[in-house]
Amino acid sequence: MRILKYMIGGAVAGAAAAYFLGYDYLFSGISKTYLKGKSSAYIDDGNLFPSNPIATEEPKLWEEDLDYNKKELPKHLVENLKHSKTAAFVVIKNGKILHEQYWEGYNQLSQTNSFSMAKAVTVMLLGKALEEGIIPNIDEKLSDFYSEFKDKPFANEVTLKNLAQMEAGLDWDENYNNPFLPNAKAYYGKSLVKAVFSRKFKEKPGVRFEYQSGSTQLLGFALRKALNMPLASYLSEKFWVPLGMEQNAKWSTDDHGMEKTYCCIHSNARDFAKLGQLFLDNGKVGDQQILNTDFIEQMRTPTEKSENIYGMGLWINHDNPIKHYYFLGLQGQYIIMIPEHNIVIVKTGSYSNNPKNDRGRPDQVRFFVNEIVQLFQ
Repeated sequence: MRILKYMIGGAVAGAAAAYFLGYDYLFSGISKTYLKGKSSAYIDDGNLFPSNPIATEEPKLWEEDLDYNKKELPKHLVENLKHSKTAAFVVIKNGKILHEQYWEGYNQLSQTNSFSMAKAVTVMLLGKALEEGIIPNIDEKLSDFYSEFKDKPFANEVTLKNLAQMEAGLDWDENYNNPFLPNAKAYYGKSLVKAVFSRKFKEKPGVRFEYQSGSTQLLGFALRKALNMPLASYLSEKFWVPLGMEQNAKWSTDDHGMEKTYCCIHSNARDFAKLGQLFLDNGKVGDQQILNTDFIEQMRTPTEKSENIYGMGLWINHDNPIKHYYFLGLQGQYIIMIPEHNIVIVKTGSYSNNPKNDRGRPDQVRFFVNEIVQLFQ
């Protein structure tokens, strides 16, 4: 009995210490992962968090290619997909669905977590807000939207472009495994303001490329302030509805309704593919230009600071003989665009040990590009 009393007392003391030290989000993280048999965030965790709806109005199904699902994927490609715990694999060519395949119990209607593919979507919203004059200039400063950044060293110089290009100089360790670092606090905490606004800036912006979820979240805050509406609603109005998405989606938020703009759009592979097709079509849907071509070009143009592997929200590979660029999310979420062959590839799944030997880019993306072009040329 006395031992039990000490154990309870120790647990209470530990909980109190975690709360006062700012680590109370750890309890949420444990309940959403370990207590559900998981070791980290996962693609099916959408119902564990509050969210804002991304509505569609008139769904338009993909037109099927005459050779839709007639050609089997080669054995070594299927083995790679199974090994990387693929949920969905979709290939679009010339604007028509050519191949789709699902594993692990997933199907056409399964909605999974985009993870960091949402970063590119956030940048798309920036492009639309610029186009509509809601935000005057991409070189607007973060401190113009939130005056508290005017008093922080370096922070008063950070522009929206710096945030979009990952050149903000934010003090942010992009580590997904350490529960005491900022990604975990942003993901499992109740307040994104507490998780992100408390961070310092360690260097002058525009000097160095460093991929950081915190930068995209700050960009999201600036957009939310400028738009004065949920970002999910703006995404619905400007993209989800015009694209004729097949399903309503949702965007995870903190407890105050702020979207996690660095991640967490829950949608299906077919609808993710429509985002990729929009880029191949240079921002047009039919006769409607829904995103400015110049801004799209800026997104997919590699920056010098990134050593030509990143633009604004998009990863880029011009080293490969078959050039491509892509949305990239944790655990192997991809929307890959191959302009020369008018192909979009979408892969979702749970690949926790995804090798990134290709100058910081996943080897698997290049593998898919080369294999699919060869298979469907």
